[in-house]
Amino acid sequence: MISTEYVLELLYKQSCEKHAEVAQRFFKTGKGEYGEGDIFWGIRVPQLRTIARKVYRELDEQSWLDLMTHEVHEVRLTALFILTHWYEKAKTVEQKEHFAHLYIEHRAFVNNWDLVDTSAHKILGDWFWERDRSLLIEWAQSSDLWETRIAVVTTYRFIKRGDFSTILHMAELLLNHPHDLIHKAVGWMLREAGKMDESVLLEFLNNHYTQMPRTMLRYAIERLEEPIRLSYLLGKVKN
Repeated sequence: MISTEYVLELLYKQSCEKHAEVAQRFFKTGKGEYGEGDIFWGIRVPQLRTIARKVYRELDEQSWLDLMTHEVHEVRLTALFILTHWYEKAKTVEQKEHFAHLYIEHRAFVNNWDLVDTSAHKILGDWFWERDRSLLIEWAQSSDLWETRIAVVTTYRFIKRGDFSTILHMAELLLNHPHDLIHKAVGWMLREAGKMDESVLLEFLNNHYTQMPRTMLRYAIERLEEPIRLSYLLGKVKN
């Protein structure tokens, strides 16, 4: 078996102080910012993915827990890549349930947008596909920023499978959310729904575009033809 210390050593060898400084600014780690206090080693994502692929077969669960609860951002991201491999390689429903519950139980450590966006839909989006989604709706209305983003991004898997019901419901619930990161996430998911079925997006926009935060609207209409985009931005939609 592979130890926590071995994985940490592999990761630290890829660290770069210059990249760490850039990452800490990019992920808003300053006082009062959404990533306040997060620590970076400055490791590129492709390097993290390579290490995760190298170790996931031989890492035990306790070592994974050590990685998932680590103070360093890239260590937690590597743990999520490992958990995704475990989930996708699971051969039974019981195994998938176990790994999905590991994610749910440790979601407090999925606490920046990249951690959410690379993992939520791959694990929870699959797990909740044919299950009750009330927990996701509860998270969507959470006061915790990352819990809300997890709920929204989880719907990406539903959207890709042609089910738009959950994101449309969440989008209505989140029209007045105060944070830009949620506006971006909802707009992104609405855009993805529109790529699958443009009429679904247009119906939502026609009903709600005057209430949508500007960022949410801009993300949602990004792939529409320019005259249609402008009509929504300028408030000149002809229903």
